[in-house]
Amino acid sequence: MKASFFKTSGTASIIYLCLGYYAIMAFVAPGFFTVNNTWNLLYNLLPLLVIALGQTYVMITSGIDLSITSIIAVSSVTGGYLMSSDTAIFNSPESLIFGILGMLLAGISIGTLNGIAVARFGMPAFMVTLTTMMLFSGLAIWLTQSQNIYNLPEAFVNMPYRSLMGIPVPVYLGLFVLGLSYFLLNKTLLGEWIYAVGLSMETSRISGVKVARTIIFVYAFSGFCAAIGAIFYTARLETGSPVMGQNILLDVIGAVVIGGTSLFGGKGKIIWTFFGAFFMVLLDNSLNLIGLSFFLIMIVKGSVILLAALLNAYREKSLRAT
Repeated sequence: MKASFFKTSGTASIIYLCLGYYAIMAFVAPGFFTVNNTWNLLYNLLPLLVIALGQTYVMITSGIDLSITSIIAVSSVTGGYLMSSDTAIFNSPESLIFGILGMLLAGISIGTLNGIAVARFGMPAFMVTLTTMMLFSGLAIWLTQSQNIYNLPEAFVNMPYRSLMGIPVPVYLGLFVLGLSYFLLNKTLLGEWIYAVGLSMETSRISGVKVARTIIFVYAFSGFCAAIGAIFYTARLETGSPVMGQNILLDVIGAVVIGGTSLFGGKGKIIWTFFGAFFMVLLDNSLNLIGLSFFLIMIVKGSVILLAALLNAYREKSLRAT
């Protein structure tokens, strides 16, 4: 009975939590239930969700990627240099294409470096990604001398506000990453390997799973997702910034943990992360509308994430005991 409860809770509770919180805040937070705020929720959800999807892959393998903030910053700076009319080598629209490709390449490269360090050298994921976070954050600031990069192509900065068949262009990009994440994790052999590695690395090796390649892939995919998030943020803020995404790590990990992905690996779903990210956006948006200070908001979010982590650990302990 206990195991059945936790199984159901892991799947449905986050959905009920989002719906219940949304209904309450519609009456409590001024301006929450408006069209403008709904669009604001959507634009804030897209980058957080995309980045959290990559983190979900890593955490299912019982790892963690703390370097996503530096990947966002380096990707933003890379794209800024390649696209800005002040520094671009190519003329528009070539600069736009090379800028986006450069951002993706930067993210995938850093992610691959993380994966190689974890898989090939057996280094702890926490230490590897903490180190690369410091290294590449410092690199982004050094390359720009702490200056933002302006004069990005008009086609790029207008992307968040353009629509296709009545749907904003960023939504299509977000749906593409969401669909790709779901397909790889649920419909391919690679997805089975990712779950297997998270459950038991040694058993996976004995069973013929290419453990090292799988680990390298999930970190590279996390870097790819962080770079996509950097595209969202850079276009919306109209600037390449060496400190972009500096405060997003708590929200990303919170979205994955609140969504129910196991802290011990081997368990997690894309739909869980979707609603986890949605809840984090609802929480941040509503607390701002209520008028709480930045520090109080961080305290509330940190407490919520800690509670989710405790419930996650308790659920795992209960399921193992049955």
